[in-house]
Amino acid sequence: MASRENGFFIVLDGLDGCGKTVQSKILRRKLSKLGVPSKYTAEPSTGVVGAYLKRMLSSGKKLPPVLEVLLFAADRYDHLKTYVEVELNKGYSIVCDRYVYASLAYQGAQGVELKWIREVNNFALKPNVSIYLDVDPETGLRRRGGRRSIFEYLELERKAREIYLQLVNEGEMIYVDSMEELSQVSQKIFDITVNEIKKTRENVGAL
Repeated sequence: MASRENGFFIVLDGLDGCGKTVQSKILRRKLSKLGVPSKYTAEPSTGVVGAYLKRMLSSGKKLPPVLEVLLFAADRYDHLKTYVEVELNKGYSIVCDRYVYASLAYQGAQGVELKWIREVNNFALKPNVSIYLDVDPETGLRRRGGRRSIFEYLELERKAREIYLQLVNEGEMIYVDSMEELSQVSQKIFDITVNEIKKTRENVGAL
């Protein structure tokens, strides 16, 4: 992944039902209150490719995993160039709901080689903070109300979880248990983020 300057790039990722969207928005509000200008965004994006991906995902229609990697990468590139990098360069910190890690986990869980997924996404900016919100697949399914074939869904989620945990073990992501109380989870995420920001930029040490 490439490096970046100015605002802080923060990613929350994890399985379906882990609470990443709610927690991303809570984190953005907390950072803004702290005096860190922040914006929320998500993948798939609102761009042309992102809109297509959202339609496909909501329809339940399946695409070949390799094609999914390429489409998500195309949307990611567009999202970074037209929004994320622009706002970072203005001094805004970006809290992003899903990122490259989701491609590694979900398309990797369907048999696509992780090394190749990384190569396809070698343009991606390296986040200042990457947090994995852990939830067991059964809890995630209950939170979402159940979608798709339960067996198929849980099998994919279990495999994806293994890859996320591998990323944590390799030091690419920071682990947070999202099955705790909402307020406890949000406080842990906030503390981790502020700590990483302090490490990255000395002039934020007064936070």
